[in-house]
Amino acid sequence: MLPSFVKFAHALGGPERGANLHEAALLRVLEDETPAWVHLDGTDPDAAEWFTRHLNYLDSQAIEALLDVDTRTRVSILGSGMIVILRSVNMNEGENPEDMISIRMWIDAHRIVTISRKRSRVVERLDAAMRAGEEIDSAGAFLVRVVEEITGFIADFQKDLDQKAEDLEEQVIAESNNRLRREVVDLRLKVIAARRFLIPQRAALESISKAQLDFIDRSTRREIEEEYLKMTRVVEDIEELREQASVLREELSGHLSDRLNRNMFVLSILSAIFLPLGFLTGLFGVNVGGMPGVDDSNAFMWLCVAMGGLFATQLILLWRMGWVGGGQ
Repeated sequence: MLPSFVKFAHALGGPERGANLHEAALLRVLEDETPAWVHLDGTDPDAAEWFTRHLNYLDSQAIEALLDVDTRTRVSILGSGMIVILRSVNMNEGENPEDMISIRMWIDAHRIVTISRKRSRVVERLDAAMRAGEEIDSAGAFLVRVVEEITGFIADFQKDLDQKAEDLEEQVIAESNNRLRREVVDLRLKVIAARRFLIPQRAALESISKAQLDFIDRSTRREIEEEYLKMTRVVEDIEELREQASVLREELSGHLSDRLNRNMFVLSILSAIFLPLGFLTGLFGVNVGGMPGVDDSNAFMWLCVAMGGLFATQLILLWRMGWVGGGQ
């Protein structure tokens, strides 16, 4: 019977290969030369005590790095093994994919210990593959498979962002509204968050490909180098997406500025037209003696005619200046 915080435990070789081991068998294969993998839930408080009690033969720095709450993507070689901390897309329901999950790993030729503090689709797919009989019979093969799964999920996430950016680009050209502004801001935030994790991840894969360890043979190194190149392309695409999102934001700001300028222009035209008319109505509305036309019954009509003529003169002048009607 396995403790509740041990989520998956498999032997990669020997007579128990592919089986989900019980605790005694797990501890035995982790300590001897049979390749084995165990995955722990890092949020369980009993996991740290079990880890330090049963796996105390590992390097103390490795134990500290695997159990640390806050960590960064890294690769550190310690003796014949190494600490590998990578980030995978967050596929958990109700959470943002760009809030990537850390997968902490100690790996050497005989044992693989992984820890995550959230449910990981990558780890679950590896467990399912082993249960289905897929041959992952060495630490190098396990490492390649983990990196392939992580890179594949990240590439799919980047393609989704790329498609969203293209859709937004078409919508920004066709229209401009507050909804689009919110979507562009959301895209930029996703790209920024992803970029924060992916650049260190690319460096980590490069470090793995250059590590001089027994279980990283020529084939494993070649596979890791291929995943490093894929991650490099993803990072380059993310950088391009960041620039594209900035351009979309500037385009939306330009649309907003143009619309504001058009509105201000219309208000300026109306002010220019009605300012003299308002002056005349205000002047003739003064209730003092001596106003012309007070005793003439046709005075109001002549005032309206004069104001109509002034209005027409202004329109002709503005038209010839090209301010209204497209005149020159």
